Amino acid sequence: MHQALLIIDFGSQYTQLIARRVRELNVYCEIHPFNHLPTDIKRFQGIILSGGPASVRDLNAPEIPTMEFRGKYPVLGICYGAQLMAQQAGGNVMPSKTREYGRAHLSTTNGTPSLLKNVSASSQVWMSHGDTITEIPEGFEIIASTETVKVAAYKVHGEQTFGVQFHPEVVHSKEGKTLLSNFLFDVCGFTGDWTPGSYIEETVAQLKQQLGNDKVILGLSGGVDSGVAAVLLHRAIGKNLYCIFIDNGLLRKNEFQQVLDAYQHMGLQIKGVDASSHFYRELAGVSEPEQKRKIIGRVFIEEFDRQAHAIEDVKWLAQGTIYPDIIESVSVKGPSATIKSHHNVGGLPEKMKLKVVEPLKTLFKDEVRIIGTALGMASDLLNRHPFPGPGLGIRILGDITPEKVAIIQEVDAIFINGLKEHGLYDQVWQAGSILLPVKSVGVMGDERTYENVVSLRAVSSTDGMTADWVHLPYEFLGRMSNEIINNVKGVNRVVYDISSKPPATIEWE
Repeated sequence: MHQALLIIDFGSQYTQLIARRVRELNVYCEIHPFNHLPTDIKRFQGIILSGGPASVRDLNAPEIPTMEFRGKYPVLGICYGAQLMAQQAGGNVMPSKTREYGRAHLSTTNGTPSLLKNVSASSQVWMSHGDTITEIPEGFEIIASTETVKVAAYKVHGEQTFGVQFHPEVVHSKEGKTLLSNFLFDVCGFTGDWTPGSYIEETVAQLKQQLGNDKVILGLSGGVDSGVAAVLLHRAIGKNLYCIFIDNGLLRKNEFQQVLDAYQHMGLQIKGVDASSHFYRELAGVSEPEQKRKIIGRVFIEEFDRQAHAIEDVKWLAQGTIYPDIIESVSVKGPSATIKSHHNVGGLPEKMKLKVVEPLKTLFKDEVRIIGTALGMASDLLNRHPFPGPGLGIRILGDITPEKVAIIQEVDAIFINGLKEHGLYDQVWQAGSILLPVKSVGVMGDERTYENVVSLRAVSSTDGMTADWVHLPYEFLGRMSNEIINNVKGVNRVVYDISSKPPATIEWE
């Protein structure tokens, strides 16, 4: 087993970022909400208490008995976590005179304790808090201040317990990674054993033990997660893995054959199923976005179930679930309200009565790509933009017809290929084209036209939770517009979406 760090989540928007920073330092960590702590806590070698939006002074503020951890484990409290430990030990936490948000500079005191080793005396940090520790408890020592925050960091005498009022995990804290590294290696004694090679080796061994000679089916989507899951499983169980790739008629141009070719060349046993006519039939005349999503999900399950039953004695269903999906299901606030049905298709395990195996469930998306690289997968497979499970079905506003699919496939192919040819593809997190239920007047040659409008969309993001529109060069956008209008029959106007998330979503439906 790996050495492990426990991150206790009090609802901070930065909690997953703490985990990413820790894992970048090759230390395995797990996030658990304060109200769902693990029962086997002894396996952890250190604890980080996250920030949070609440005030420790609130009547129903989230809390844990921090005195039970202090002294037994190295503990680092960040923002809310630091305030909680101070308050529970007898200190005072009061509202800040002004809400402290943004850049500040440390002035370290009392030498350089292990937490602040190699951190500059005037290091820039990022503050985001409405409360301030105004009085530290007995046995606590202030180890850093800023111009406006007296208790920017503290240490507890006789314990490996620290608190910081700022957020070392964000990039605006210039030496935050140094501080976290000090905590992990100097304070907790981690050795940095969480590497791609060790992960692959241990996961393959675990899958062999878990699955034995059982047969496993996996639905390939062409995306990164299902692809890496398939290659990991194939390394563990070989011919007992059966991959099914269903063409719902809503894939990108030539994607069905490209995905089949790519994975068959890697030795995977994969069956391609063209079910487009079934999907088109069920979607005929349906325009409401959530209804379209549900139909696409239901028909996928029906088709996948039909194909799976053709394979005898299947015991397991493999899924490309990743760690953010797991965290979301047991988050501090519970699962988020449904803005729209999840991009990935659920419901398969319940219908098929199969045991579920999820080889990527401890990984973030960027880690999945790192593991895929270590497995020898091609970069063009691993660095593909995310693509929604319902595919072009939610990029065609209004009802879906084969003719509309053909139009948006051509538009999308020109746009995506253009991004690649101009060296812009890797600067974009996700890009796509949307067919609008709008027609406009145009002129081609000497003739008046009345044809479709398409929108291009390109966003930058790290996890899809928030996203900003990408400022693509005007010259490039102009070239794409000309190319699309000149080559795609039925389109005479191209627009570019400059909305960010929030308030807009990445997909239009």
